[in-house]
Amino acid sequence: MSNRVEKISLLSEMIAYAKNDEIEGVVEYNFLLGVAEQLDISREDFDYLIQHPINYKHLKSHSERVIQFHRLVLLMNEDFVITRKEVIKIYNFGLRMGLSHESITKVLYLMEGFPNRMVPPDVLIDIFKVQYN
Repeated sequence: MSNRVEKISLLSEMIAYAKNDEIEGVVEYNFLLGVAEQLDISREDFDYLIQHPINYKHLKSHSERVIQFHRLVLLMNEDFVITRKEVIKIYNFGLRMGLSHESITKVLYLMEGFPNRMVPPDVLIDIFKVQYN
């Protein structure tokens, strides 16, 4: 990912997702803080985004959108409780990012077959690769 605005936008989107989940626990906070560190976003900027979200900036690269979708799926699974509302929300996030509904549906369906509902990155990439080609 090339620029700071995109990184902050992605992190802000994930924070918004966690807040809409109405569960702002330590596990979600630490997961999001880890994502911030991967994106080279400081703790101060991260804490600021929690209080002051920014608007989503659409990612140009398909691979970056798939990676962001995977992060959102991981975040959804952090508390091990997945509601229908969360599944609908993650599905809509994927569509808004421009991902194919077939791929999103397949990922959400296959989640149930993996330990802790964690779809391995290589499986996720293969799913989106098939739909992208």
